[in-house]
Formats: sequence, C-alpha cells, structure tokens
Amino acid sequence: MPNANLYAALRAGFPIDLDATAVETCDTREPLHYTWRDLDRASARIANLLDTLDIPAASRIAVHADKSVEALMLYLAVLRAGHVYLPLNTAYQAAELDYFIGNAEPAVVVCAKRNFPWISKLAFAAGVKNVFTLDSDRSGTLLDRATLMGDEHAVAERSADDLAAILYTSGTTGRSKGAMLTHGNLASNALTLKDYWGWTDGDVLIHTLPIFHVHGLFVAIHGALISGSKMLWFEKFDPQATVREMARATVMMGVPTLYVRMLAEPSLTPEAASHMRLFIAGSAPLLPETFEAWHERTGHT
Repeated sequence: MPNANLYAALRAGFPIDLDATAVETCDTREPLHYTWRDLDRASARIANLLDTLDIPAASRIAVHADKSVEALMLYLAVLRAGHVYLPLNTAYQAAELDYFIGNAEPAVVVCAKRNFPWISKLAFAAGVKNVFTLDSDRSGTLLDRATLMGDEHAVAERSADDLAAILYTSGTTGRSKGAMLTHGNLASNALTLKDYWGWTDGDVLIHTLPIFHVHGLFVAIHGALISGSKMLWFEKFDPQATVREMARATVMMGVPTLYVRMLAEPSLTPEAASHMRLFIAGSAPLLPETFEAWHERTGHT
C-alpha cells in the first residue's frame, strides 16, 4: 500500500521547479524567500533531529512558538518523522500549559526563548526530557541542532488511520479536550478543499492567520502546499499591508475580524482587490452586514 503519511501527500503537490519561491515573508525587515527545496531540506533536517532523540514512535511534539516559516518547517518535519503535532496557542499561560503538557504527555516541547525558563520547568516536572527553543528570527536550539543533520529523510510510513495531530478545543463548555486528527482526515480535507475552491499552481495565498489552529495551519497551509501555490506570509496581521499585497495574490483566508479591519482601510477598493480570485471567511460567523459591505467595497463575495 502507498504511504499515507500526510507529508507525502503535501510533498506530491510541490511544483517541478523546486527552486521557485514557496513562501515570501511580508513583514520582516527585508523580504525572505523560501523555495520549495528549502521547505523540503529544512524539514528533513528537523525530522532527522527528531529521529536521533530517544523517543517512542508517534510521540506527541508540543509547540508553543511564534508564527514563522521555521515553525511551518517544524510542523512538516513532525509529520514526515511520523510523530504527532500538538500546536498550542501562544497566549496560553502557565496553568493552561501545565494542563496540556500533563494531558497530552508530549515527548518534545518547543517554545520561544523568552518562555524557556517557565515552560521548561513545567515540561521537566511532567517528565519531558527534550525542550527546544525556536524564535521567529530563525534562532533557537532547535535550528542549531538541526543544522548539524543531513538534508535528506525517508518519510516515515504511516497509515491513513494513524494520528497526525492533536488540537485542543477552546474549552467553552468545560475543560479543553484534545481532538485527534489522522493523516487520512487531514489529507482528505486538503484534497476536498483543493477541488471545491479550485486551487491551482498559479494561485498565491495571503497567509495572515496564526498557525496554532485549524484554519491557519491546516485549511490555509495545506491548500497552498498541496496545489504548489506560493504563500505571502505575515507573522502578524496588518490590514493596510494585506490590502496592498492583494495586487500580487489570488486567495486570502481570514476570520471575520480581519475583514472588518480591512474595511476600515481607505485603500480597500475594487481596483485593489481586482487581482483576487477567492476570499474565505471562517472560524466564526460572518455578519451579513460585513458580507454586504465587503461586496460593496470590493465587488467580491
């Protein structure tokens, strides 16, 4: 049977020209260009690092780090090494992290350097032996160790029913619960949305969402990767800059609040949005008045 590892499905969507730009940063001091080859090689190095750790197969890898392309590479590495990705909201504090680490029992925790003192204390107390740091400026012990590894990696064999990720619910009706998502779940979702939304390798996605939840991490990123589409990457949402980047993009995904904030920008006009093909609003209900205002201002639904 073919390998059902989600990374294999995403990797199959990469374009033939691996030296084309896969991700361009839009809010770093200078734009950084990551090629498809960069994503493949860097995720291989991190996967090889995970392979050197004395951890069981299909271990949980908890990540409480700022949004960065390197954090995306870590996610891909966890998949290809056959482990289980556990993203954690960067707003979570000690009491919440203590619960999630105790409940999920990760074998590895990755966090921002500024949070290492208190997160490592929680992790070590829970029996986690491996704690790495990763910052959005491409620094941290995770990358320091990964640079010593080889840039080729055989994707771990996984079945469609094997666990790929755990995402904790918002906890609005009680204690947060870990939603278990398999390689098959996520691959099916990505392929279905590729078809429904007409993704092609000529699309360019404006990526403004956080990557610790379903919309930003799975729906947006999987859609771009599995169709070989470039991403314009914002670490933090900037309404004015996002409107400006529409001239180079075709697809955008956001929560309703982002659309409300862009509607406050005078630069949002039919001309500014004329290059765009598809706007997606998700994660929360979009008010009818926001829908109508967006249509009136841009000509798009």
